[in-house]
Amino acid sequence: MSSTALTASTFQDTVSRDGIVLVDFWAAWCGPCRAFAPVFEAAAQQYPDIVFGKVDTEAEQELAGAAGIRSIPTLMAFRDGVLVFAQPGALPAEALEELVTAVRGLDMDQVRADLADQRRTA
Repeated sequence: MSSTALTASTFQDTVSRDGIVLVDFWAAWCGPCRAFAPVFEAAAQQYPDIVFGKVDTEAEQELAGAAGIRSIPTLMAFRDGVLVFAQPGALPAEALEELVTAVRGLDMDQVRADLADQRRTA
């Protein structure tokens, strides 16, 4: 499976679904984005059970702003509709594999409980 272009109209529905969704915020003029693209696409082929989405920050400026993107590339990971990882910078293939393993290994009941605790104390 290859990555899917996400837009303001498809982003929320995509990241809200069950399972893992990785989103790459990128731009065509960005050298590190172009370097990360083949790593991201290879992972999309390697993990067909994961949704790999790409947001072109030039075409989707409002979406990038709403997502708080300040540097590209930025990679976000969602699991079962919950943002569990966000980091700017291109990842090497090994680090992306480690991220997938870590996200798969999350106890989502605990993640939701921790988020609820954070909201109560905020």
